[in-house]
Amino acid sequence: MPETLYPFSDPLYLVAKPASSACNMRCEYCYYLEKEKYYPKERHVMSEQMLEDYIKKFIAAQNTPNVLFNWHGGEAMICGLDFFRQAIAYQKKYGSQYQIVNTIQTNGILLSDEWCEFFKENNFLVGISIDGPQHCHDRYRRTISGQSAFEMTLRGVNLLKKHSVDFNVLCTVNDYNSKYPDEVYSFFKEIGAQYIQFTPVVERIGKDTQLCVDEAPEANVAPWSVSPRDWGEFMCRIFSMWVKKDVGEYFVNFIDSTLSGYVGQDSGNCYFSKKCGHAMALEYNGDVYACDHYVFPQYKIGNIFSDDMRSIANSEQIKRFGEKKTKNLPSECLKCRYINICNGECPKNRINHTGEKGKNINFLCRGYKHFFTTTERYFVYMANELAAGRNVLTVMDKM
Repeated sequence: MPETLYPFSDPLYLVAKPASSACNMRCEYCYYLEKEKYYPKERHVMSEQMLEDYIKKFIAAQNTPNVLFNWHGGEAMICGLDFFRQAIAYQKKYGSQYQIVNTIQTNGILLSDEWCEFFKENNFLVGISIDGPQHCHDRYRRTISGQSAFEMTLRGVNLLKKHSVDFNVLCTVNDYNSKYPDEVYSFFKEIGAQYIQFTPVVERIGKDTQLCVDEAPEANVAPWSVSPRDWGEFMCRIFSMWVKKDVGEYFVNFIDSTLSGYVGQDSGNCYFSKKCGHAMALEYNGDVYACDHYVFPQYKIGNIFSDDMRSIANSEQIKRFGEKKTKNLPSECLKCRYINICNGECPKNRINHTGEKGKNINFLCRGYKHFFTTTERYFVYMANELAAGRNVLTVMDKM
């Protein structure tokens, strides 16, 4: 690895939005579609000059042998296959001495044989956004014309399997599909999704009908948000099915993250990490924000075209943003026996007032506590097995 001018040990992460909020779907719960108001141009696609500048600077700012490029949206594939071919060319030009990994999140509609051949050739990990079987997926995930996208997404999954492209699924858990955990989990196993990420939907709508993340007394929880009770029951049911026969074969993000907490390791999931700010968001024009969920003007921290990447990542603004996650924990969290597992979860979900100024508790807290309490003995057993150098698969014998 080349020498670096930066004496930092942590890798630099960005969620790149090369097409900004542009998308070929209109998912009702999407928190990113409205970002177009901040970028009123007709077409939001990263220019070739910006693409090269981003890749060159991002690689140069790294001080570990591995570099992760995370392409997200909107719908990143709108940029076109030639855009990503050019991205690979720039990665080879500026990162020949690094191990480069590419991931892309997509709704799968635009997948084709040609796309899948490209992903396979260049070792992309593809994340497919799908909310479960058709009645769950179609509830909120619709095309621009309001039509079902389920069959098109499923076709994309089958193309990935046809070309042996590594993929995982991202399922947003909302007020509807949270009531069908058995169907959702079984469906993902049926389509061959070995790696499953469940993300709870919690959004607030302000008086101007726009989403908000900061203190806003007049804001209401969006109707599609999952309730704390349903989220807790959903996780418990998924865990129950997993721990009976799927340990070591299927991998679920909140289960892996919880186990990491029990063994004293970083979860690898920003929701459960001790501080924020290590997963910034990059807009198509080079603007950098503190987090993918905080793409609001007050959280803009720089632009890669004019600012040094590491300077952005280590700015006082991002430092304060990251430290607020721990500093703003209410006393109820600090006294909780599970604080070292969830660390208060995502700050954007801390919307329930506690009476302590500036220290709200997580909207989903009750659900998480239910999950942690219900599953504790299994996680303790697995943690002990790992500490003793034994195989955690034996937990399935304890059911």
